[in-house]
Amino acid sequence: MPTSFTVVPVEAQGEERGPAERDGQRQEEEEEEEDERDRGSGDGIARESSPFINNAEMDRENMYEGKNMALFEEEMDSNPMVSSLLNKLANYTNLTQGVVEHEADEDSKRKEVKVPRMGTFIGVYLPCLQNILGVILFLRLTWIVGTAGVLESFIIVFMCCACTMLTAISMSAIATNGVVPAGGSYYMISRSLGPEFGGAVGLCFYLGTTFAGAMYILGTIEILLTYISPSAAIFKAEEVGDETEAMLNNMRVYGTCIITLMAIVVFVGVKYVNKLALVFLACVILSIIAIYAGVIKTAFDPPDFPICLLGNRTLSKRSFDVCAKFTESNNETKTTTLWRLFCDSPFLNATCDDYFSLNNVTEIQGIPGIMSGVLTDNLWSSYSEKGSIVEKKDQPSVAGSEETKMSGLPYVFTDIMTYFTMLVGIYFPSVTGIMAGSNRSGDLKDAQKSIPTGTILAISTTSFIYLSCIVLFGACIEGVILRDKFGEAVNGNLVVGTLAWPSPWVIVIGSFFSTCGAGLQSLTGAPRLLQAIARDGIVPFIQVFGHGKANGEPTWALLLTAGICEIGILIASLDSVAPILSMFFLMCYMFVNLACAVQTLLRTPNWRPRFKYYHWTLSFLGMSLCLALMFICSWYYALIAMLIAGCIYKYIEYRGAEKEWGDGIRGLSLNAARYALLRVEDGPPHTKNWRPQLLVLLNLDSEQLVKHPRLLSFTSQLKAGKGLTIVGSVLQGIFLDKCTETQKAEENVKSLMGVEKTKGFCQIVVSPNFRDGISYLIQSAGLGGMKHNTVLMAWPQSWKQTENRFSWKNFVDTVRETTAAQQALLVAKNIDLFPTNQERFTEGNIDVWWIVHDGGMLMLLPFLLRQHKVWRKCKMRIFTVAQMDDNSIQMKKDLQMFLYHLRLNAEVEVVEMFENDISAFTYEKTLMMEQRSQMLKQMQLSKNEREREAQLIHDRNTASHSAPVVKASVAAAVPEKVQMTWTKEKFVAEKHKTKDSNVSGFKDIFNMKPEWGNLNQSNVRRMHTAVKLNGVVLNKSQHAQLVLLNMPGPPKNRKGDENYMEFLEVLTEGLDRVLLVRGSGREVITIYS
Repeated sequence: MPTSFTVVPVEAQGEERGPAERDGQRQEEEEEEEDERDRGSGDGIARESSPFINNAEMDRENMYEGKNMALFEEEMDSNPMVSSLLNKLANYTNLTQGVVEHEADEDSKRKEVKVPRMGTFIGVYLPCLQNILGVILFLRLTWIVGTAGVLESFIIVFMCCACTMLTAISMSAIATNGVVPAGGSYYMISRSLGPEFGGAVGLCFYLGTTFAGAMYILGTIEILLTYISPSAAIFKAEEVGDETEAMLNNMRVYGTCIITLMAIVVFVGVKYVNKLALVFLACVILSIIAIYAGVIKTAFDPPDFPICLLGNRTLSKRSFDVCAKFTESNNETKTTTLWRLFCDSPFLNATCDDYFSLNNVTEIQGIPGIMSGVLTDNLWSSYSEKGSIVEKKDQPSVAGSEETKMSGLPYVFTDIMTYFTMLVGIYFPSVTGIMAGSNRSGDLKDAQKSIPTGTILAISTTSFIYLSCIVLFGACIEGVILRDKFGEAVNGNLVVGTLAWPSPWVIVIGSFFSTCGAGLQSLTGAPRLLQAIARDGIVPFIQVFGHGKANGEPTWALLLTAGICEIGILIASLDSVAPILSMFFLMCYMFVNLACAVQTLLRTPNWRPRFKYYHWTLSFLGMSLCLALMFICSWYYALIAMLIAGCIYKYIEYRGAEKEWGDGIRGLSLNAARYALLRVEDGPPHTKNWRPQLLVLLNLDSEQLVKHPRLLSFTSQLKAGKGLTIVGSVLQGIFLDKCTETQKAEENVKSLMGVEKTKGFCQIVVSPNFRDGISYLIQSAGLGGMKHNTVLMAWPQSWKQTENRFSWKNFVDTVRETTAAQQALLVAKNIDLFPTNQERFTEGNIDVWWIVHDGGMLMLLPFLLRQHKVWRKCKMRIFTVAQMDDNSIQMKKDLQMFLYHLRLNAEVEVVEMFENDISAFTYEKTLMMEQRSQMLKQMQLSKNEREREAQLIHDRNTASHSAPVVKASVAAAVPEKVQMTWTKEKFVAEKHKTKDSNVSGFKDIFNMKPEWGNLNQSNVRRMHTAVKLNGVVLNKSQHAQLVLLNMPGPPKNRKGDENYMEFLEVLTEGLDRVLLVRGSGREVITIYS
């Protein structure tokens, strides 16, 4: 849809500047902007920050030049005028990631904007062609055709070419979705899939490129020692059959020398490598033209390359020259060299090899020509075991004795076992190199047009070359020659060379130079890729490789690349190295397809590629094909490559720098989160899925620091990293005034969450008063089905002496609101005594006092705590209280059975609490509580007087508590005898006995305190329960590591709120670590599966 823009000039009413002055200033500004842009971040890598918006260096005078825009003065501080934006956009250029050479004048570069000059043909098509066509085409393609047959070879090549074509389509979509700074595939993947995937795949691509360098070097040496100068070999085969081992050792020695030499060349000057690139490309193209010319020539004049067969077995011509058993000269029959190889003497009566005696020696043409009909013989596969003889299928032969030793005889043997999947792994590197164009994106005139066109054309061209070569090789060359990997049957010639015109040396020399050039290109490209990853700072341990020479050469990265390349050279076999780099390239291509599919399916607003011929199904097909090819090539290499990528991914996730690149994986996470939230029912989950989703209420001090950090430690111990955790806090005031403090508080809480390894979300609320803020959090924290169901808070330790006399009111109101919201409540008392995450309890108990059934929270919490290392060695004990008519023995049995069905391991104990008269201590405690409550209500005290009054009552409370509590604890600690089963007679006797022993003392005290009679009897009974229960808990659990208690609910009448706090204080007195638990009123644990 075309969009029309109209530019409306606005005349400034202020004073006008002269044209010369304006031009001078504009030129000055442009120079400053270009200078700033060239400096960038100092490392030559384009960052994600926009060059247009929020640029602090923007010239403010430009914006305030006219007075007509006064209305927008506030916005101009952060947002540029459209004119400034368009001016910057016109001058924007993506800096190349190339090397600044010594000869370049850096100052002059800063003054002028570099204009990329390369078009599609030079910039993308030819580099891709050079990288794709290479060593495998010349050294292995004939062997693959001979072994797999024309049909299966066609399938192999078609699969690999389809894989790269689909990847190229995905890559084109990504490359045309905005400006791609230099960095190529790594940049595209990391910015599309995020730093974790980007780093993992980038390093895999780096390893693939490095091993490709090793493969090219091994190919160079193979051409040198096998076809150009076999006499240059250092290691010679001492015995027959040791040729392979000697060749591998030669590869290792020569390979190490060549890698050293190439590293020096790259170190000294990359410009020489780039200048030679066209020469190497010319060699490749000439070689391919020679092959096609040779094929045409075979139609009317096939070349003369006779091969020698013994029966149907192919003979190696390296050891003899005449293909016959004996020759006739001057009417005299003489034996040949071939005879002497198979027989024990040169005489006609010699003892010869059984197979040699039974079969004739025949000679056939190795290149019968395209019109010969040999294609039908080469259609089908001919896989073989290692060490088997290359045989012609339709040739007659007589089987000899099987005991004959074959190792010393001049047959052509296969050096490795062959099968379809192995050939895929060896062939795949010949289609890699499709990223060459995107890697040069910084040097292209129009990257968004050139990359898709050039890459897809290059893949189409090379695919045609490969597919046509397969058919032509099968139609022109005899099958035994095709299966002869090193050309032993044709006097040690390169098999492709035998087909070429005008001479085999065209191919030999051409392939030698092309493999040399490809090796140099790999050693040039791989260090720069590593340098780009290192400078992004996402993998901390490789940051040292981001440094280099003063001119930007990646010296350290080059050393590492040469070292990894040496590993490939020490493997020494081209057929073993090829599947390794296949894995790394396939993994990289798989993630390019994944990136395109993810971006397309997410429909992110920024996904607007100029290349329109893509679809997510094509990307998905490409990804699936890459994954399939990985496992087809080698399942164990595939698993190792995935393990390496997975380890790098987890390492970046764990230790890497946080990067927000607007990547697709983050978009995918957001989409998945939205989908999951919509799927999660808004109602309560099933009991089996219930887990504590915590809202942790923190108190902050005046510096916005957390008062009780141990609350977060306890949270992470309780959660063990699972479920939802929302850490909330309330700041008192108005949000507009508290913005800065809110941000500071959020940063402090998040940093503490990081230290305590509490995984969750932070929510700071600003409210005119503290109570309303907590209410807002309880009501609104969470989203949809992911809402909290449990509130965790610390007990207000100083509720009696605090400056804010409403702190206990806030606490009680919070208890009421959690109950109203049907949420569970956990209150940690003495939270500062709770263990940190670094502590470990080696022994001790977690005691549960189960007095009221609250849905099973008391049972579930110790189980969750014991999953954490801190509490793992603690034992769980469950206590329950028997009333007057309860059968204690039966209760214990029932409780044990209940725990067995819950699959919980815990000791069970039933504690009997008998009724007795209310002690003097209880009356005294209740009296103090009511007196203080009455005084605080009636007297309008000043702040200081109120504090003194509260302190005085506290002191009296402490003094009155000291004497009776000792008696109570002694009496509780030494029970006369344990009553396991209550009967009415026992109960009455116990009651009378207790009355008799204490009644006189109690009556005297009661007579001394006539005001006791005026006490609220409800409060007296509650205090009695609190004192009695506290005594029983202290007796059993004083030394427990943690005590979990049912938390009684607040009174319905709000006048008794302060008394409620006193009851809870008395109930938990003398215990170190207490967790008061109040259930939500629904079952949270079940016996069913």
